[in-house]
Amino acid sequence: MNIEIKGNPAFAYAVIDLEPNEYLVTESGAMATMSSAIDLVAKLNGGFIKGLTRKFFGGESLFINHFINKTSSQQRMTLTQPTPGSLVCYELNGETINLQPTAFVACEPGVNISTKFAGFVSFISGEGLFKISVTGKGKVLFGAFGGIMERQVKGEMIVDTGHLVAYDPQLNLKIQMSGGFISSITSGEGLVTRVEGDGRVWLQTRNLQGFASWINRFF
Repeated sequence: MNIEIKGNPAFAYAVIDLEPNEYLVTESGAMATMSSAIDLVAKLNGGFIKGLTRKFFGGESLFINHFINKTSSQQRMTLTQPTPGSLVCYELNGETINLQPTAFVACEPGVNISTKFAGFVSFISGEGLFKISVTGKGKVLFGAFGGIMERQVKGEMIVDTGHLVAYDPQLNLKIQMSGGFISSITSGEGLVTRVEGDGRVWLQTRNLQGFASWINRFF
């Protein structure tokens, strides 16, 4: 399976070439175009209960789609995400990455998707009460609002709420004020997330909630 990302960082889309008998697992609504020879099968993600958990607490859809190439020749499809921004194609080799609820776009069949409790720290910081965990072997596509920055954390890093997209599971997240009580209120920064440990984080350059607030000023 060949996956090529185009249009980064503003309006990314993924071009996927499926070889005979290959299939791709995607978030519901991610497909933009596909060959008429590709078969689409919608399935519950991990059963009805797990699917409901993923929908109502993880911010994902109840169903996930399987796009299958049952022909004897290569077939092409394209994927997008709901918001303008970047896509990342990351290849897992047995490790695990935690994604924010709306970041997941697609993965190869060797990748396992599960919804896990992210803790009240994540909920208070605006990142959601649950997280999406992807593990196994294969390529996974995830997206962001704006560009994506990959950063290595060694010790600790402060991340503004709404900018964290993905992170290694060994990292610890803690919520705190950006400064003193008065400074946190008057600076407009409010709460921030302290990321502690040794691992990687993927950050988006734009904040969807902040952008929505900016738009509302004109209405």
